[in-house]
Amino acid sequence: MRRKGLRLNHQAKQTSRVMAQYELKTREGVNWVEVTLNNEMVRTESGAMRYIIGNIAMESKASQGGSGGLLGGLMKAAITGETLFRPQYTGQGKLVLEPTLTNFFVLQLNNEEYILDRGAYWASDGSIEVSAKRNQAVAGIMGGEGLFQTAVRGSGVVVVQTPGPVEVLDLVNQRLVVDGTFAVARSGSLNYRVEKSTKSLLGSMTSGEGFVNVLEGTGRVYLAPVPNLYVMLQNMMASMVPTSSGG
Repeated sequence: MRRKGLRLNHQAKQTSRVMAQYELKTREGVNWVEVTLNNEMVRTESGAMRYIIGNIAMESKASQGGSGGLLGGLMKAAITGETLFRPQYTGQGKLVLEPTLTNFFVLQLNNEEYILDRGAYWASDGSIEVSAKRNQAVAGIMGGEGLFQTAVRGSGVVVVQTPGPVEVLDLVNQRLVVDGTFAVARSGSLNYRVEKSTKSLLGSMTSGEGFVNVLEGTGRVYLAPVPNLYVMLQNMMASMVPTSSGG
């Protein structure tokens, strides 16, 4: 099977120094990311490393958790299941990340902030600040996104993990209603809340939609509404596993 790859190079606009190079690889439906470092630092999700070639040092550091410091970050991690400690890799060589059935896309930030769906963060330049964004309690519980989501801000590259191919929507003072959690990344400028799918609670419950996620304002949204074939089959198989432990 021929090996395919998409190579993405980027340079910081304020300097001519070459930054890390990210390659999105795929083979027989399995996807992974390879990062070439030239004396830079990149950050990844915990447990994402597959192997390293070259003189690259790894150090585990806590992500920025906003207010509350380390203790607050540990409490958020316990509540949400999100990773607090994300390893940093510094040096020269190649960093190969774990293969997965999910898809990846590269998000280029230019002094801006994006909010990511739970589990969507995979890797980023060292120039990107990774922290936690707190949702309103009702929105987090009813909308399925959780009380905290991962926020990325700054200038540089972020690699995002998605269940399938992405669609890009640019909102200009518009309202987007999403049934589910397939909005994998959104501009930090957008207002997020949860609403009933109809005007009445009874109507929302009987409509089959219940509560929906609403994004409103001006900004960009990355949607992954259709899982790829392998993720869809994986979900179907998981749904057939009995949940009852009787007997």
